[in-house]
Amino acid sequence: MKTVVVATPSFKQRMLAVREESIVHAVNRLLAEKGFDAMTVDEVAAQVGIAKASLYKHFPSKEHLAAAAMVRVMQRAQAYIAALPAQAAPLENLRAVVRWVLQVKLAGDMPTLPSQNSSLRAALIDDRDYMDGLMEVSDRLGAWIEAAQADGSLNPDLPAIAILYTFFARACDSVVEFLQMGGLFTDEQITELVLTTCFSGLNAR
Repeated sequence: MKTVVVATPSFKQRMLAVREESIVHAVNRLLAEKGFDAMTVDEVAAQVGIAKASLYKHFPSKEHLAAAAMVRVMQRAQAYIAALPAQAAPLENLRAVVRWVLQVKLAGDMPTLPSQNSSLRAALIDDRDYMDGLMEVSDRLGAWIEAAQADGSLNPDLPAIAILYTFFARACDSVVEFLQMGGLFTDEQITELVLTTCFSGLNAR
């Protein structure tokens, strides 16, 4: 039987990986705070504490920086969704996903989605990891939406795609920031308020 030897990363490789992780984390924060258009490469380099030339050795452009952060959040979403109980009611899993999105956003770790004409959007469309992740998340949520409509827990008269995009919109919901800035509610209260309006609407029951 042939023995497979797995090469151990060198010290330099490990250090480069740690630096890259720091870069992506800084980009993620800046995207959440300022958005793609306002973020600059100089700000990223300053937050990480490296020269801009060193940063470009890891990521060749601002678009690649932002795409890496978006991919990282998408991977976190995939991992969270995969860990949800298969036996749970579809609506409960959908609520859990939206709750997770709101918690990540309130923690300042949710990158702002790019505008329609942003150069980042084109970069994301070209990024295989991001698009594969987006399709996987969309398929999983879409299946839960259709199952929840079939069992009557979601309005069956609404197009499933409209409900899906409503859930995706929570990742860039400005209501969260407004409530957080007001200082009247805790993050958990804000999460419950947005969940209630998202799933129950505004009409008195």
